[in-house]
Amino acid sequence: MSYAKEREQNIARNKALLDGLGINPLKPKIEPKENLRKKVAVKKRKSPSPESDELEEPPKKASRLADDSNEPGRARRSSRLAGKTVDYKQEQDRGVPEPITIKRAQKVKVGQLKSKRTYDPHRYGHIPDVEVGTWWATREDCSTASVHAPWVSGIASGPNGAYSIALSGGYDDDVDEGYAFTFTGSGGRDLKGTKTAPKNLRTAPQSSDQTFEDRNNAALQKSVDTQKPVRVIRGFKGKARSKYAPSEGYRYDGLYLVKKAWIEKGLNKGGFLVCKFAFIRMPGQEAIPVNDGGDDEFDE
Repeated sequence: MSYAKEREQNIARNKALLDGLGINPLKPKIEPKENLRKKVAVKKRKSPSPESDELEEPPKKASRLADDSNEPGRARRSSRLAGKTVDYKQEQDRGVPEPITIKRAQKVKVGQLKSKRTYDPHRYGHIPDVEVGTWWATREDCSTASVHAPWVSGIASGPNGAYSIALSGGYDDDVDEGYAFTFTGSGGRDLKGTKTAPKNLRTAPQSSDQTFEDRNNAALQKSVDTQKPVRVIRGFKGKARSKYAPSEGYRYDGLYLVKKAWIEKGLNKGGFLVCKFAFIRMPGQEAIPVNDGGDDEFDE
């Protein structure tokens, strides 16, 4: 069977599964349009985690140095510091973020970004003072706001289920109907990459089966049993397949429940197994805005 045909069948099956969860009563008759934002230029950074995509840091520009002495052996100093006394000890303070403490009482206003977290992201349910619909430019900003802590991983696992997940493109046969969606788990990829593409990480092809022994998949499976709410952020990379994804950046779309977990043959060349999950949105939350679609076509 061709890849396109198999993808079509998987999408149809996933849509039928979501329809069975009863999502239609959750959808408003008139869906609000998103507030368009200008594209944000995100500065590349080197990933802080071994599970993250490694991005090369740009080469440092050579400083313009001026020799303020003709004496041989004298150290060369920057021309901008000529004639000045520099307190190098004070200049070494880089403002390293403080760890989370329960004593910090100052709250984060909606949409406000801080260099340190006010709330511990390892909690179930909403983060205080972060409203449904809050938007951020980057995953790092989502982490700072404590809504979804990992910068790269799509699943934040906890002892009684997942705390949060990020929808950001996903797998080709995943279906996002806004108020319910299917989600493919983690694992099955060689994070070391290959000799020609070292540390390929999240873009590496699947080379083994996913299992519920993976801690992230195990957390989502646990969510089915505990019915602990899971925070969901949607990213712009999903806009090619879902009108509910933001056109830019990342948006907090509220709390969902994991209603089903199963394993099936994945949509990959090796036919390796994947862990799948079905989510449904909890009622009583703000409506999800839809994008204008642009030039993208959505699967109907």
